[in-house]
Amino acid sequence: MPSEDKTFPITIQFGGGAETLFDKKKIHKVNLPDDAWTLKKLLYWIKDNLLKERLDLFMQEDTVRPGILVLVNDTDWELLGQGDYVLQPNDNVFFISTLHGG
Repeated sequence: MPSEDKTFPITIQFGGGAETLFDKKKIHKVNLPDDAWTLKKLLYWIKDNLLKERLDLFMQEDTVRPGILVLVNDTDWELLGQGDYVLQPNDNVFFISTLHGG
């Protein structure tokens, strides 16, 4: 019996300046460990595996900080249940900062 692929592929994107917290890399194609993934769980995975500096500029408590838009497959996460949304394989999760320094 062939072994099953136990990964969960998704694309994580950062824009509007948020990418500066992630080595200025805008697109991250990742294979998460096969499991039930919610957006809230993904935020913690991003914090532990991708975030390079300044956690306070990305997260506040157990969600993204105000001023960061979260889109899943081009749909605002507020329409999907925010952190409770259950990710699907090949979802595209986009974090866009609306805050700009001056």
